[in-house]
Amino acid sequence: MKTVTIAGQQVPQTAALAPMASVADTSYRLLCRKHGACMTTGELVSAKGLCYGSKGSAELCRITPEERPMGLQLFGSEPEFMEEAVRRILPFQPDFIDLNMGCPVPKVVNQGAGSALMKTPELAETLMKAVVRAADGACPVTVKMRIGWDEQHINAVDFAKRMEAAGAAAITVHARTRTQFYSGRADWNQIAAVKQAVQVPVIGNGDITCGADAVRMYAETGCDLVMVGRASYGNPWIFEEIACALAGEPFAAPAIPARLQEMLLHIRMILERSEKSEQLAMREARKHALWYLRGYPGAAAFRARSATLNSYAEAEALVQDYLHHAGRREAP
Repeated sequence: MKTVTIAGQQVPQTAALAPMASVADTSYRLLCRKHGACMTTGELVSAKGLCYGSKGSAELCRITPEERPMGLQLFGSEPEFMEEAVRRILPFQPDFIDLNMGCPVPKVVNQGAGSALMKTPELAETLMKAVVRAADGACPVTVKMRIGWDEQHINAVDFAKRMEAAGAAAITVHARTRTQFYSGRADWNQIAAVKQAVQVPVIGNGDITCGADAVRMYAETGCDLVMVGRASYGNPWIFEEIACALAGEPFAAPAIPARLQEMLLHIRMILERSEKSEQLAMREARKHALWYLRGYPGAAAFRARSATLNSYAEAEALVQDYLHHAGRREAP
């Protein structure tokens, strides 16, 4: 299998897991690593939150050995806060620090951070320089960006060049504008254009839903690595599928019982790592549970029950009931 060096880390040229706030927590990252994600990035961390001593922000910086290579992702719009946040992140020993310049959600954008920085490339460049200066060679700094604010203001190539000039060690391009959020088609031509314009590694993100998509993105854009986000919801096997597709090998999708056993494993991992009560931790696990049977018979009823789970015992009972009724449906 081919390898590629991204931000100082040599990894298989398969697929990385995207940073996803409130989704890709430690348990999620570990599960995706188990199934072949070649690298991970932590959830979105507020630079100001870190600087003001937010316990929640600091907790998002914890890294387990099994997750590596792993980066920590910062967002903010003020250089002084970003510099101080880097100094506070470094003791966690991330393999790289990623600057978020692509998040489209209003609470981030309204602070002038995330994808709002696509409208202020000069500020974005200043932020990158500040973070690189604060990192002082302790670890590489990367950036995740969009292709522009909207269709009338696509500036991916110029923006990427600025990031490279400011010291970015790698650039991830989510090939949508901010106004698209996560809808519409990703414009892979912009990934290709960025790849042609810069010398640092480029990671392509957007519309990778299966192994064939990953093969096509590599071929059409020339990117150094692909990144998978929402397609991994309830489907950590997508990383195995991508590895098989790139190797020209067949991939056998997991049967329903295997999917449900993986769901239970995922829930156990969440419960084991949570400091909350079982009931509160289960509330966080619910969204993961309801993704595992998307597109399968009886999925609607399964999701409805998943949304009310309050204990692991209830999750086990849900699985047993589903398999019992699925067997009845399949009986001749």
